[in-house]
Amino acid sequence: MEYNEAMKNRVKRLEGQLRGVLKMMEENKDCKDVITQLSASRSAIDRTIGLVVSSNLVECIQESSDNQNTEDSINEAVQLLVKSR
Repeated sequence: MEYNEAMKNRVKRLEGQLRGVLKMMEENKDCKDVITQLSASRSAIDRTIGLVVSSNLVECIQESSDNQNTEDSINEAVQLLVKSR
């Protein structure tokens, strides 16, 4: 699978967000603020996982030539989603 720039940019934003959380911890910021940022990071990670899995599923279905292969691709994508939880 090829990861496009939009996907990579999401991960870069997540990296920055997590660095910000670490800085907040180092500065002993309020617990509620840290938790809020961690929750936002988790949501962003979940959305990124969904984007990667859905893009992979679309790519696999487009490449498959028979119904069995398509069904296997869909099952694999579902398993990836389940594993991400």
